[in-house]
Amino acid sequence: MHLSKRITVGIGLAVVPLILAACGNSSTGASKQEFSTSSSDQLTSVDLSKSTALATFNTLNNVGEGLVRLGANSKVEPGIAKTNSVSKDGLTYTFNLRKNAKWSNGDPVTAQDFVYSWQRTVNPKTASQYTYLFSGIKNADSIVNKKKPVSSLGIKADGKYKLTVTLEKRIPYFKLLMGFPVFFPQNEKVVNKYGSKYGTTAKTQVYNGPFTLTNWNGSSMKYTLKRNKSYWDKSDVKMQQINVQVIKEQSTGLNLYNQKKLDMDQLSTTQAKQMKNDKNLVNRRQSSSYYIAFNQKNKMFKNEKMRQAMSMIIDRDELVSKVVGGGAVNPKSFVSQGLAKSPADGTDFTKDIEVPAAMKHNVAQAKKLWNEGLKESGQTEVSFTLLNSDGYDMQQLSQYLQSELQQLPHLKVSLSNIPGRTLLSRQADHDFEASVCNWFADFSDPITFLNITTSGNGSNNAQWSNKTYDKLIDASNNADANDATKRWNDMVKAQNILLKEQGITPLYQSGEAWLVRPYVKGIVYNTAGANYDYKSAYIDK
Repeated sequence: MHLSKRITVGIGLAVVPLILAACGNSSTGASKQEFSTSSSDQLTSVDLSKSTALATFNTLNNVGEGLVRLGANSKVEPGIAKTNSVSKDGLTYTFNLRKNAKWSNGDPVTAQDFVYSWQRTVNPKTASQYTYLFSGIKNADSIVNKKKPVSSLGIKADGKYKLTVTLEKRIPYFKLLMGFPVFFPQNEKVVNKYGSKYGTTAKTQVYNGPFTLTNWNGSSMKYTLKRNKSYWDKSDVKMQQINVQVIKEQSTGLNLYNQKKLDMDQLSTTQAKQMKNDKNLVNRRQSSSYYIAFNQKNKMFKNEKMRQAMSMIIDRDELVSKVVGGGAVNPKSFVSQGLAKSPADGTDFTKDIEVPAAMKHNVAQAKKLWNEGLKESGQTEVSFTLLNSDGYDMQQLSQYLQSELQQLPHLKVSLSNIPGRTLLSRQADHDFEASVCNWFADFSDPITFLNITTSGNGSNNAQWSNKTYDKLIDASNNADANDATKRWNDMVKAQNILLKEQGITPLYQSGEAWLVRPYVKGIVYNTAGANYDYKSAYIDK
């Protein structure tokens, strides 16, 4: 999942949740259940079939609901389905839906809403970048590859309130995926009503979750989540209103927090250092990877030595300590630290991989490789534009990368920092020379990262391709899917290839530093997936 994207129990979703203060009981001392928070990125869409942005998924996680909800400790809790069962062979799931679940327009939420939603997402005409998450559901891959009709997808409505899902192979983390917004239902009547405008504003969408989205016109810098009066479990939702303000400059956010106009605010690196002893400071680690995608359809980036040199010239330890901060780390990996452990000995994935020379800072060797690469590729000078979003921290990151990369002889790097919505669009269209990208884990398995760098994947921004890598990922998803150790080794070998060739150039794993008022309680924060769940939040003051 891009930011401007998803938990650890065996092979399931790995998560270290943070509940902001104890949940307490439902009786609170505050008469006004409302709080305000900042966001570093604008909403890009609330069409779950088309969005890849983290800000959007956090919103969808609160205005929508799937078959299950993921609560504290990523516990699978009942959602729209009040009960579920699985066949002995693990290939057939049956979900019994609530008869009192409704959309915000009063329509009942039915099994057909899930069938329609899943079919719409995997339909090649929709051009969703998340179709690969459906792999393993009967006929999903064939539908995506235009070999079978959308109607053949392994999901069936048996009446209004019974849903049957058929798999081609066991998916160990299947129930946890059901709590991810891509698998939420959609109201076909509403999609057809608004057509291309569906999900582009608050009013062109309907909601079946704890909250509804209001005051968002598609580009608003402020929007509101209001308690959904039609939600089946509305009696357990305490918050009447959550106000979200998009903040591009962290100094603005801190000023608003100090003026008591914000109850939660994300800090910049400098602010976090200055306020490290503040009693309201909360550090949040994320299962993420920020990286540079050098568009390899461009001749200047086809040379492996040049890509390795550009990676080697970057001092990642300095980057995480002095530029990024907020709990960011240098995992020397694409897959994030703390996401998954080896089935053989419990080793973290990032400890099992080989860290190639290209991921280690070495200015002299970088310059040597660069000159060799220039000669091999027949280039004497290289210039390109590095694309990134326009938030303050991302501008600082771009400037640092520019200064590091330009240590290489005969290289000039220009910067272009643009709104997050535009950035995502250009990345999806591969309309860039080089771009800072990010990926946030959808679930707690290395494959959530490694899938996206396979040939032809919609999120393969660098357009890197390696046949051996593809075969290893295919084996991990299919032939070795039921052998945990073989599957793990497939993924380790695959990432070793990716990093050696610098198919992408990982930079850091992110963390966030926030100021949070002590009276804001009950928020569930997960490092992977849609991070924030406000259903159980409340104000106690």
